[in-house]
Amino acid sequence: MAVPIKAGIEKVPGGLMLVPMLVGAVVHTAAPGSGEFFGSFTGALYTGLPAILAVFYVCLGATLDVKATPYIAKKGGVLLGTKVLFALVVGVVLGRFLGESPVSGGVFAGLSTLAVVAALNDTNGGLYMSLMAQFGRKRDVGAYSVMSLESGPFLTMVTLGVAGLSAFPWQTLVGAILPLVLGMLLGNLDPEMRRFLAPAVPALVPFLGLSLGLTLNLTAVWEAGLLGAGLGLFVVLVGGAVLLLADKASGGDGIAGLAAATTAGNAAVVPSIVAAANPVYAPAAEYATVLVASSVVVTSILCPLITVFWARRILKQPSAADGLGDAIADGDGPSPAPHHVAGANREAAAQHDGT
Repeated sequence: MAVPIKAGIEKVPGGLMLVPMLVGAVVHTAAPGSGEFFGSFTGALYTGLPAILAVFYVCLGATLDVKATPYIAKKGGVLLGTKVLFALVVGVVLGRFLGESPVSGGVFAGLSTLAVVAALNDTNGGLYMSLMAQFGRKRDVGAYSVMSLESGPFLTMVTLGVAGLSAFPWQTLVGAILPLVLGMLLGNLDPEMRRFLAPAVPALVPFLGLSLGLTLNLTAVWEAGLLGAGLGLFVVLVGGAVLLLADKASGGDGIAGLAAATTAGNAAVVPSIVAAANPVYAPAAEYATVLVASSVVVTSILCPLITVFWARRILKQPSAADGLGDAIADGDGPSPAPHHVAGANREAAAQHDGT
């Protein structure tokens, strides 16, 4: 008798990332020494996050096609540039008040520049492409091939450095983006390598979630509460407004901009990577991970609702909301657009963000 495990997990927003992460967090909270107790391959899951991420980014990079059409390059460039610039402005402002450390007390206890920048800097690609496909925006689906360049800790590290906070050695910055570049090189030189590596992207997402969860204590998750929800609201409402204006200013109607106002599931791993690269961020990293994970859930739920509401006004098509439940559930709802629109990138990126 078959048990629909995957289907059940995907009913949770960002489930393929968040459910394994929750399982890992439960294990770590209940038995924090279990990794050392079992050792061997089981223990490696507790400490193998960097290695899994390195493989993940090589495979993800292989899905990115540098021969994007001018429209795709323009749309993707506008959305990517706006997200990065907005995160930079917010990082500069928060950096002046908070520095590298989290808020130590009060309503905003645990909030840090690292958490906010990480939540802003990475888009839920599966959800974005699903929404664009529902509205028949074939070229906008392809624009995510450009936006995928924000994946990983590289832009977050750069943003923190530009914001005047503790910077990172150039070797660390290069090392953060090198696996993605290597994957892009392999995928663009040989289409067979792209087809070979692309299917590994969604398969690696649950392992990323589990390894990350094995570093978390659920006590901190409980304490995130309203602060985590507030961070998600900031990303989807304030960030969405900025992206909508940028989209309209570039000749769009704002739908793609709103659909990009999310936090990717894999953004939850960024704080721990940043802290490993520069220990000055270590005090903020654990709580930042929890806040970013909360933002993933909140934006996965609210972004489709807001985007469909706006699209109804713009397109005057109430039926455009069909399939919304599936889009919220797994970030990759029913798509009337042909799958060849984004090629291998569509299959890979639909899960890269933990949806």
